Amino acid sequence: MTIESPNPIEKRGNRKNKQVLDEKVPLLPTKQEENGAFDEFNGASFAGAVFNLSTTVVGAGIMALPATMKVLGLVPGLLLIVFGAFLTEASIEMLVRFSRAGKAVSYGEVMGDAFGNVGRTLLQICVVVNNIGVMIVYMIIIGDVLSGTSSSGEHHFGVLEGWFGAQWWNSRFFVLLVTTLLVFTPLATFKRVDSLRYTSAVSVALAVVFVVITAGIAIVKLISGSISMPKLFPQLPDLASVWNLFTAVPVLVTAYICHYNVHSIDNELEDSSQIKPIVRTSLLLCSTVYITTSFFGFLLFGDNTLDDVLANFDSNLGIPYSSVLNDAVRVSYAVHLMLVFPIIFHALRLNLDGLLFPYARSLSSDNWRFALITAVPLLAIFLAANFIPSIWDAFQFTGATAAVCIAFIFPAAITLRDRHGVATRWDKVLSVFMIVLAVLSNAVAVYSDAYSLFKKSKGSQS
Repeated sequence: MTIESPNPIEKRGNRKNKQVLDEKVPLLPTKQEENGAFDEFNGASFAGAVFNLSTTVVGAGIMALPATMKVLGLVPGLLLIVFGAFLTEASIEMLVRFSRAGKAVSYGEVMGDAFGNVGRTLLQICVVVNNIGVMIVYMIIIGDVLSGTSSSGEHHFGVLEGWFGAQWWNSRFFVLLVTTLLVFTPLATFKRVDSLRYTSAVSVALAVVFVVITAGIAIVKLISGSISMPKLFPQLPDLASVWNLFTAVPVLVTAYICHYNVHSIDNELEDSSQIKPIVRTSLLLCSTVYITTSFFGFLLFGDNTLDDVLANFDSNLGIPYSSVLNDAVRVSYAVHLMLVFPIIFHALRLNLDGLLFPYARSLSSDNWRFALITAVPLLAIFLAANFIPSIWDAFQFTGATAAVCIAFIFPAAITLRDRHGVATRWDKVLSVFMIVLAVLSNAVAVYSDAYSLFKKSKGSQS
């Protein structure tokens, strides 16, 4: 991880002006020529950075978006997706601006600059909690898709189980073991985030495949007249339905979280001035995927849309080749999550290293420490996904809380602290708005989720 250096970067511009911060810049190449220039890595490309940032954004949350349309209605729901993109762009711009002002090369350093070691540690804890929770959920979903799952006394067949029947080699444990050893482990050993640009490009392409298939099915059924127009606005017959609206807000507010990888991507660019157009391009791409998924997913399934729309692709779609399309959607999404996993893991490793070894030398130059902080979290995530599948409910609380801090509360707090006097009045007004929105919406959502779990538990006991 990084610590502040007595000789910070003096100028941010093209890569030739980037100096190594006391050998503590995270995960940069260590091999140098005699004149001090790096001879292994000439800087990340614009396209590679866009794909890596987009992959950080588009994960499992995309499957919850159609269900938010069921709660909010199409018009408010789609407007909130656009609003979330603008709010995210503003929070990242604040983060980057204060990084430049404080000559910081990581999110932790910006928090440390504003709030000292307490701020840095709090940020690292939030990233670790959020990312571990997200990756456990990813692995659970991969297991459900490929090997099947049993819930409420009903068994849902996985893709491999449907193709070949129940075999020892397509059991949940074995499939996740093979995925961890052959996919996650090799990709997790890359020391630079730019090394994942090709897998990130494939990941984004697979998300687009899901969108295209969903849109195609919806359009075919719409032309045939077998689906009706979904509701455009929420129905609010009582106070409980009003409170229920807030449960959808955190899904949209946190849909674009990628802040913990912005600095890693920025540090590897040939020209640091590209980070702003990279962020905007990535958010535009992700917004397009989100809007299309939300619209066509809700249009296709209407009021039958499940919390995880992927579960809707476990039944007859009412069109030719329904089973083939179902399998194509589920397999493409499972592979998409496999390729998202390492980009999320990259940020987890950096922040976990910062928590455990805050003053150690660069992680990239210590192979034993790098191997340890790669292997142990991978093993823990693998075991949790196999033996604690109900952990999804737990991380509805911890994950959402940590995520909203990373995306909005911390950037807003840094702006309000304004140690370098670069915040405008509008920045501070927007920061107050982001904090109030994040705290209120998530407080109501956590209360609503806790209340529904309590009712479910009480109902099962009676």
